[in-house]
Amino acid sequence: MNASLDTLNAWLQQQPPLLLSIAAGTLLLAVAWLANWLVKHLLVRGIHRALGMTALGRDVVSGDQSVIRRLSNIVPALIISRGIALVPDLPKALVTVVDNVCSAFVVLTLALAIGGALSLVNTLYQRRPDAHLKPIKGYIQVVKIAVFAIAAILIIATLIDRSPLILLSGLGAMAAVLMLIFQDTLLSLVASVQISSSDIVRVGDWVEMPQLNADGDVIDIALHTVKVQNWDKTITTIPTKRFITDPFKNWRGMQEAGGRRIKRSLYLDQNSVHFLDAGEIAHLREFALLRDYVTSKQGELDEWNRRLSEQGAAALNQRRVTNLGTFRVYVESYLKHNPRIRQDMTLLVRQLSPTADGLPLELYCFTNTTAWNAYEAIQADIFDHLLAILPEFGLRVFQHPSGADMRAWQTPATQPHARQGAHA
Repeated sequence: MNASLDTLNAWLQQQPPLLLSIAAGTLLLAVAWLANWLVKHLLVRGIHRALGMTALGRDVVSGDQSVIRRLSNIVPALIISRGIALVPDLPKALVTVVDNVCSAFVVLTLALAIGGALSLVNTLYQRRPDAHLKPIKGYIQVVKIAVFAIAAILIIATLIDRSPLILLSGLGAMAAVLMLIFQDTLLSLVASVQISSSDIVRVGDWVEMPQLNADGDVIDIALHTVKVQNWDKTITTIPTKRFITDPFKNWRGMQEAGGRRIKRSLYLDQNSVHFLDAGEIAHLREFALLRDYVTSKQGELDEWNRRLSEQGAAALNQRRVTNLGTFRVYVESYLKHNPRIRQDMTLLVRQLSPTADGLPLELYCFTNTTAWNAYEAIQADIFDHLLAILPEFGLRVFQHPSGADMRAWQTPATQPHARQGAHA
């Protein structure tokens, strides 16, 4: 055995130095490749199988978050870095360059592994039931930026074979430039902290920001941007800082309350408002929702008017029931008996100031659901009923004249029924 080694050594010494260097370099690369293959196919696979039995392990070994696989790339770099000095007859400068490149590769691999570990932390955190309330994605991105910034400094220092402190000492003079370059990142970081600490917006909130054409659900909150999926399924990307500097509406309070507001008016023709006569009162008393009101109101007015008569007051001073007031009571009673209207929230039926478009009778109430489809259906059902029942009270809805109205006005007077639908 010793004789064979001596013979091989004597043969190698007789070969040209260049051929010996190439052979040694090739052997070093082969050893590095073999070590890389052994680590990835034996050690890493064994660790994967062991960790894959747990939920945490499946996340560790999955996709881009495979921290262990990234760390395994360090092994061949270390072998080349340590073994390059053993290759004979290599220039010292070449040895230094290869050693520096391998060291820089090790730093880069460690930075990527740390980035993968931070992404894994964010993935595990998002499994918490309350993760959407305080997302940490923005903070993770800040830490990643810091890690890669430090890695960049170390890589540059390694490649130029200088101390990192030399580069850091020069950063003081570049502070103003760096502040200018990273001003958006710094502003976004401050905004992200304020959003999280003040609980301004969460993933899943319905937000509305008309100036940016955003109206939909928040699907992602990152360091620099907040993504909003609009109701037409488009995505609006909003800078995080805009949620601090710009006004926006968050509908979370409505969703948490469990009731959505209805605030809509019926515009009534003011010319159709009049006092009710005895026949109309008797007709309205047949409505179940008005029976008690009409009876009590009529008794109250009869007593009032009787006292006026005893005092000798003229009949014009008497109080009488109006169709508009009775209709307002009917609408309020209708809403109170509607099982789809929240009775524990504000419920109003009120008159607003008259306008050129009629007298607004506003309904202000809350549905017992926040689902969009159900809310619109409830609101439509209410106003369908009210529009249909208005003629029973002798009231008309105001609307501007249309072509049909113009044709009706031009109809001869011998057809009065054709003029009944024309009104201002």
